[in-house]
Amino acid sequence: MMFIPQSYRRLKRGPQVMLPKDIGMVITYTGLNRNSVCVDAGTGSGWLAVALARVCKEVYSYDIRDEFSKIAERNRVAEGLDNLFLKQGDVTKKIEEKNVDLVTLDLPNSHLAVGKANKALKKDGYIFGYLPHMEQVKIFVSRLEKYKFVNIFICEVIVRDMLVREQGIRPSTKGVWHTAYLVFAQKS
Repeated sequence: MMFIPQSYRRLKRGPQVMLPKDIGMVITYTGLNRNSVCVDAGTGSGWLAVALARVCKEVYSYDIRDEFSKIAERNRVAEGLDNLFLKQGDVTKKIEEKNVDLVTLDLPNSHLAVGKANKALKKDGYIFGYLPHMEQVKIFVSRLEKYKFVNIFICEVIVRDMLVREQGIRPSTKGVWHTAYLVFAQKS
């Protein structure tokens, strides 16, 4: 089983969460820092939103489901994050923020939000899609190309836990392998 850092173990879970192995890639690849402003769509339990708010100046996190927003709000309060703003709304219809550094999309139909994300992003800002199925990746990338996004990069982060025993060290037969494909692109 994958190790979950203490800082995440105290967060409440409802719907499926983005794991630290993927969150780290988002923060590192996009170069987020204390001056960054982000829009996160598909808040769910808020694990990604909380992680972004620990690093960034401001994070605006959208979800359409009230029951998920309540879990994320509990996590926001528990972490004391005054720079994380939870919003109920559909990002396929509207994103209020402008000139942001990153828009993350963890939605079943993320491709439908690419146009609104494009309007919200500043030049050279990043869009990120968290997509469990390769078919979703194909549709998402096609939409990114339509909006002239550049530097499209797709990866999967796989972590192999190791068993350390007296008789020898080897990979564990249990753990988290595939979570999702990570799709990054930059606004041109």
